[in-house]
Amino acid sequence: MEKKGILIVLSGFSGAGKGTVVKRLLQKYDEYALSISMTTRAPRPGEKDGVEYFFTTREKFEEIIVRNGLIEYALYCGNYYGTPREYVEEKLSAGKNVILEIEIQGALKIKEKFPESLLIFVTPPSVMELKRRLEGRGTEEPEVIARRLARAAEESEGINAYDYIVVNDDLEVCVDEVHRLVDEARRAPVRSQEFIGKIREELKGFAKGADS
Repeated sequence: MEKKGILIVLSGFSGAGKGTVVKRLLQKYDEYALSISMTTRAPRPGEKDGVEYFFTTREKFEEIIVRNGLIEYALYCGNYYGTPREYVEEKLSAGKNVILEIEIQGALKIKEKFPESLLIFVTPPSVMELKRRLEGRGTEEPEVIARRLARAAEESEGINAYDYIVVNDDLEVCVDEVHRLVDEARRAPVRSQEFIGKIREELKGFAKGADS
């Protein structure tokens, strides 16, 4: 089978815990690489440039857009978010499954450009649990939380575009389920075209030999 990795888009409502899921997935399994997104939003307490995100200005971000240096980008809650192209292509070629932790707008753009990508949507078990997690952060005002819940209502309309939904109720169970889905996806025909082509060519060779 192909050694090339697959592109995994992991999305979820703000507060669904997708960042925690990704972090644990990277700790538990060694075949993944996280694509670090670029954003124009300000760092949250404890976040470092080049670790959680590449933080930049709106002007520089728009320059990168013009240079076609992003696989995708989207405007979310007044800030740009995007995926640097070079890092992703390098890791895929090295056989790593590259995780893009991005919002639904960017996910749909990825699916258009890369039909073989795998889209997974992470959600808490209920809306009340989502609200509890947002409030539990203690970093945002009530009006910001209300905007995030309103945004989640809009995002829910796009869930049907995803390949799988995974409920994040128990972290370890959620992480193992994501890994299982990725493992299955690597063996899907749409992601094994090189292998299929090799088999076809070998069979054609045998067929010609039988006809002669």
